[in-house]
Amino acid sequence: MLLRGVLLVWQALQLAGALDLPAGSCAFEENTCGFDSVFAFLPWILNEEGHYIYVDTSFAKQGEKAVLLSSDLQADEWSCLRLVYQITTSSEPLSDPSRLNLYVRFEDESFDRLLWSTKEASDSWLIASLDLQNSTKKFKILIEGVLGQGNTASIALFEIKMTTGYCIECDFEENHLCGFVNRWNPNVNWFVGGGNIRSSPSILPQDHTFKSELGHYMYVDSVYVKHFQEVAQLISPVTTAPMSGCLSFYYQLHQGNDNAFSVYTRDAFGLYEEIWKRSSLGNAAWKLAEVEFSAPYPMEVIFEVAFNGPKGGYVALDDISFSPVHCQNQTELPFSAVEASCNFEEDLCNFYQDKEGPGWSRVKVKPNIYRAGDHTTGLGSYLLANTKFTSQPGYTGRLYGPTLPGNLQYCLRFYYAIYGFSKMSDTLAVYIFEENHVVQEKIWSVLESPRGVWMQAEITFKKPMPTKVVFMGLCKSFWDCGLVALDDVTIQLGNCWYPERLPPPPGECTFEQDECAFTQERRNRSSWHRRRGETPTSYTGPKGDHTTGVGYYMYIEASNMVYGQKARLLSGPLRGVTGKHCLTFFYHMYGAGTGLLSVYLEKEHYSDESLLWRRKGEQSISWLRALIEYRCERQHQIIFEAIRGVSIRSDIAIDDVKFQAGPCAEMEDTTQQSSGYSEDLNEIEY
Repeated sequence: MLLRGVLLVWQALQLAGALDLPAGSCAFEENTCGFDSVFAFLPWILNEEGHYIYVDTSFAKQGEKAVLLSSDLQADEWSCLRLVYQITTSSEPLSDPSRLNLYVRFEDESFDRLLWSTKEASDSWLIASLDLQNSTKKFKILIEGVLGQGNTASIALFEIKMTTGYCIECDFEENHLCGFVNRWNPNVNWFVGGGNIRSSPSILPQDHTFKSELGHYMYVDSVYVKHFQEVAQLISPVTTAPMSGCLSFYYQLHQGNDNAFSVYTRDAFGLYEEIWKRSSLGNAAWKLAEVEFSAPYPMEVIFEVAFNGPKGGYVALDDISFSPVHCQNQTELPFSAVEASCNFEEDLCNFYQDKEGPGWSRVKVKPNIYRAGDHTTGLGSYLLANTKFTSQPGYTGRLYGPTLPGNLQYCLRFYYAIYGFSKMSDTLAVYIFEENHVVQEKIWSVLESPRGVWMQAEITFKKPMPTKVVFMGLCKSFWDCGLVALDDVTIQLGNCWYPERLPPPPGECTFEQDECAFTQERRNRSSWHRRRGETPTSYTGPKGDHTTGVGYYMYIEASNMVYGQKARLLSGPLRGVTGKHCLTFFYHMYGAGTGLLSVYLEKEHYSDESLLWRRKGEQSISWLRALIEYRCERQHQIIFEAIRGVSIRSDIAIDDVKFQAGPCAEMEDTTQQSSGYSEDLNEIEY
């Protein structure tokens, strides 16, 4: 089903040393190089003539999958994983196309992490480049092909290659050009130069890598320019892991006074930023360029040449490399998300207040019907601005965050809750304070939100100068003042919303989109239900979810059940591993008739279930955090079981379930979290 022309092109481009590939690599010439098809799924078929493996609808049905698993790998140094692939399908638009997914399976995790996914069909092979950060953990690569609609659907893998280094590095000696692509222009384009290629009228140089005619490089020639300011762009693979350091490359210009050579970064929203521009005239020699490069979130590097006319000469490019060490020994400190964030459990972290006004107080309250606990755990600390005691209307003091470096994009997230105001607008506002120019700019303020519910706010901002985030609680008059609560402030690099964001790992579920991999033994009115907002029955259940305050959670509706009736929510299968697992989730058990919430472990091929955790009776009006440590070396499932209590005021809810490898960072104080029956079963081995 694969186009034979594609195969012939790929054969022609195969290097002589393709069979001598590093660990985690395969060209599929004679075998699969230690990659094995997982028995429980369709097999990947090795083409009889070599060169690729495939799965297609000639022997499989829509929705069936083939899974390829590598042997144990280790990346002690930063590595780049490249996948050469092709998805083919029928020409008509499909509602359910084929998919190709790539996961990493760490030895100590019970689930696989999705690194990359695509549905893009093509008439030729495509290249995916994925950065793998250095780690001492062993891991495996898992490649999953899922067949979609169509009688001619197929998925093929031509090559997998894992090499030491960064994916944005390239010497252009390999046929795939490290995943760099030319943005096609009718008149000017980047081409491969060197070797036996002599397609340009211009006299081109030898490459820089080998300093001979055997090597290769990229070049763009002005000879075919027909319009003023014709532009050619060479685009790198998208970075897939945060990196910061020195980007270097060699370039050569001929008649450089009639062209402009620049380097840009471009993020997922298409925002360009120039990071380098040629400042001197060119000559017929390779010159080294170094530029500070920071990619805290996914972005491309674009090498752009603009010609003013057909006599602009050529520009050649070779040996792009990256080092985590800053250029010319610069000592600029990288941005630290940890230092810019705070949950206020211990102190104010790196936040501080001005000296005027009553300001913000760090408080810890026992949750009751009138006030919820903190957002972090339900029993911890948060900040509270009590505007009832202001010395002057409209001002309660400012809370300043740490200084943030300029010219970077930030995502600010925090949780707030409002109490007592009749008019909520502008009771809490966020400002940006530019220190050098003493300028404040309001970037966010409260409009309307449910009272007494922890709400999440997300703000993306970018300023050229160093800035500070300032939180300010406001009271417009003495007659309308109340309480403003603040918790879990995080500042990260990048945009709060990225297009085509990967789904959360299988080990996490916020129930915002669906029920993730959770299933139920039965579905009826007495099952677990996904809901947002308040539950129908008064004086029981949450007012909003834990994730954002306006999102979804899972709960049982007690008015649809009878006393003692059960509802069970089952996780997807979790792989058994050595060492500890940590399960965290948030639960809500409020109501005079609240029943029982239990967490069980069920091992594969075992009929008995093991109790890991349990709470009985009303616990709090707040969402409370549960942490459970356990060991299990067999495949297993986790079961959340809720039992209806003595009255309809017995709604039970859960949210933000997360499985992690290793022990829990901090174990809950079970004696504080239970007003009823409690079993301290937080660390159990099976």
